[in-house]
Amino acid sequence: MRLLITSTLLTICLTAIGQTYPVDTEIKYTDSTGNSVIIQNSYPRAGGDADEKCRYTDSTGKKYTYAIFWSRVINETATPVELTINFPADSFAIPPLPDSYLKLFLPPDTMTLDKEGLYAYGATGLKSFLDTDFNKTMLKRTINPKEEYLFYIVKLSPLYHVGGVVRTGFTLKEQDLYYRISITPNFSPALIPCGQIVFKKLRR
Repeated sequence: MRLLITSTLLTICLTAIGQTYPVDTEIKYTDSTGNSVIIQNSYPRAGGDADEKCRYTDSTGKKYTYAIFWSRVINETATPVELTINFPADSFAIPPLPDSYLKLFLPPDTMTLDKEGLYAYGATGLKSFLDTDFNKTMLKRTINPKEEYLFYIVKLSPLYHVGGVVRTGFTLKEQDLYYRISITPNFSPALIPCGQIVFKKLRR
């Protein structure tokens, strides 16, 4: 079963920034008590039908291509933050393209900023991960005060079916987390509900 995303033009408050590492967008969320987190989202690395190094063939012989992104959550507060991500296990259809869809994964490999210049941002073991954890779409992490957490996101799609310029990234509406996907010119920006960022209450 595949989930169909209705293409809707969405206005998202995103700020392109100029760090030396490849950040596509950044958002800062501050709650009513002044607690703040920053979310940074990278450009894609690797991927594309012509890139043979990022192809994957499943057990049935179906061929895919994948692209790598990373995101960084920075906890600016004196309060721990609980990050929960739960991508839908089903693939997403991409209208109006026939037989085109994508699936999102959260591989366990550790991302660090010193990997930003490497192919696929230095992510390793992706093919074996897809062989054994094809439904690993959930992540839960506590980010301590003044600390940060970086992680990979993998976009998998059928070979030769999804073309265009892909941009993705997490954004927040209050504490609810969404993943934004756009594929120019085929797929207008859409938001996928995918989790929460919750400020934990400190015990007195």
